[in-house]
Amino acid sequence: MSDASPGATRTHMAEWLVLLAAAATFALTMGTRQTMGLFLSALNTSTGLGVGSISLAFAFGQLWWGLTQPFAGAFADRVGAGRVLFIGVALVAIGTFITPFMTTTAGLIFAIGVLAAGGAGMAGPAVLMAATARLIPVDKRGMATGIINAGGSFGQFLMAPIAGALMVSVGWASAMQVLACIVLLALPAAFFLKGSPAHALVASQVPLKTGAAIRQALHTPSFLMLAAGFFVCGFHVAFLATHLPGVVASCGLPTQWGAWSLAMLGLFNIVGSVAMGWAVGRWRMKSLLSLVYAARALAVLVFLLAPKTGPVLLVFAAVMGLTFLSTVPPTAGLVAKFFGVGNMATLFGVVMLTHQVGGFLGAYLGGKVFDATGSYNWIWYADIALAVGAALIHLPIQEAKLPARTVAA
Repeated sequence: MSDASPGATRTHMAEWLVLLAAAATFALTMGTRQTMGLFLSALNTSTGLGVGSISLAFAFGQLWWGLTQPFAGAFADRVGAGRVLFIGVALVAIGTFITPFMTTTAGLIFAIGVLAAGGAGMAGPAVLMAATARLIPVDKRGMATGIINAGGSFGQFLMAPIAGALMVSVGWASAMQVLACIVLLALPAAFFLKGSPAHALVASQVPLKTGAAIRQALHTPSFLMLAAGFFVCGFHVAFLATHLPGVVASCGLPTQWGAWSLAMLGLFNIVGSVAMGWAVGRWRMKSLLSLVYAARALAVLVFLLAPKTGPVLLVFAAVMGLTFLSTVPPTAGLVAKFFGVGNMATLFGVVMLTHQVGGFLGAYLGGKVFDATGSYNWIWYADIALAVGAALIHLPIQEAKLPARTVAA
């Protein structure tokens, strides 16, 4: 017997429009950001600045992406997400388009690190997850965050081969400018995500003042442990996104293996993100996070011991892809569980800031260590140690046990 009323059908369709708009935005901004590592060698050849100097621009972008999110989140908490997303998408396009014209470290920092990364932060997960959380029922939020996250992963899977093909066919500079134009396809999504917090919040969830909300969070030990774990996630993600093509080159493999490794990372991140969205609500989120970080430590250890062939790299990228951003749904879920959705964009933005501090170090130190030693091994060792630490630090987080699930008759 079907009990779907026209009103319920419209509501269901509206929810899917919100999800698709958020996922598409994240796909285009994330896909562009995560393919930037493919251009590192070309930028080095063109500018002669050195891998370390160019890595500084990428690393600054990781940090700036995080720094923008608490402020973008606070603004979105007050005025709605639509305006913030529109400006963010435009900045990503401008920064990406002008990057080929930059010939100094400062110029690359401005184009990649300030404009493109700052715009991606404004159109990033803090604003997207919070906007969706306000417009989607509580029981669907776990899967919703997984779908949005999968959108970012799909963008990486799609954009990496496109960027690689464009580099071969039209050159690296024109390839970046084509990517900048593609990003603009996300602009209409701002309309579907424009609602302000007042549209969905009950009285008990009215936002606190930004300063009060942040102070409350910083005095919550579980929030601090969650942020520390996300710092490690940022270190891993930024190092892989920036230097995986360099890892491929250091193994003596052709360039296309780098593009396909990034694509595998994105493809399997789709699987990991959706699976984690499904798992949130079925298992405690802190336990899921510990499992993800432990899996990363094991994967890196096995990779270090394995022969460095193309198929081995693809398998490694696939395994890391399963865990790549699958940390986001449970991390966002815990923030909402601790503090509600009234200040979620702001507080998830704070957590994303710690993620991007880790990202700055992962991207920057990867280049510096390679310049100093000719190898990425010491960064891999740091990856393992940090992953083990992150797996352990989530265990004491105070998360209420889940209610027993009942089976419908």
